[in-house]
Amino acid sequence: MSDNPLQVLQKYVQSVGLKTTKQRELIAKVFFAQNAHLKAEEVLDYVRKIDQKISLATVYRTLKLLQSCGLAKSHHFGDGHARFEPTTDQDAHHDHFICTSCGKITEFFNEQLEQLQNDIARSHDFQVNYHRMELYGFCADCKK
Repeated sequence: MSDNPLQVLQKYVQSVGLKTTKQRELIAKVFFAQNAHLKAEEVLDYVRKIDQKISLATVYRTLKLLQSCGLAKSHHFGDGHARFEPTTDQDAHHDHFICTSCGKITEFFNEQLEQLQNDIARSHDFQVNYHRMELYGFCADCKK
C-alpha cells in the first residue's frame, strides 16, 4: 500500500461519512502492532492497557471498518470466535494450521500444494477464484 494503514483507515472513515476518533486510531494501532490472528476480546485486552474506557462494541466496530477498507480479514476457525488478521497489498496467499488444543494458529504457504490444487481444478474444468485451507490438529507443544 502506498499509504500506511492508519492513513487508509482515516480516508475510508471520511469517505463513508464517519469521523476519525482517537479510540479508532488507538484500536487500529494496537491491532496492527500485534500482527496476529486476534479475537476482538484480545484486541480489547491490549487496548485497555492504554485506555480503560474503550468498549468491546467500539473494538468490534473498528475491526469491521478495517475489514471494509481492506486492512483486515476475518477468519472463523470453528471455535465460535471470529479472529482478525491485518492485511496488506504485499500479503501473499497463505493457509493455516490450527491447534485444537491450545488454539495456536500457524500460517504456511507451499507452492507445490498450490500448483496441485490448480492442476486438480483444471482437470475438473473448474476455475478457482478463491480458496482457503485450514488444517486442524495438534501443534508441536501440545503433541508432547
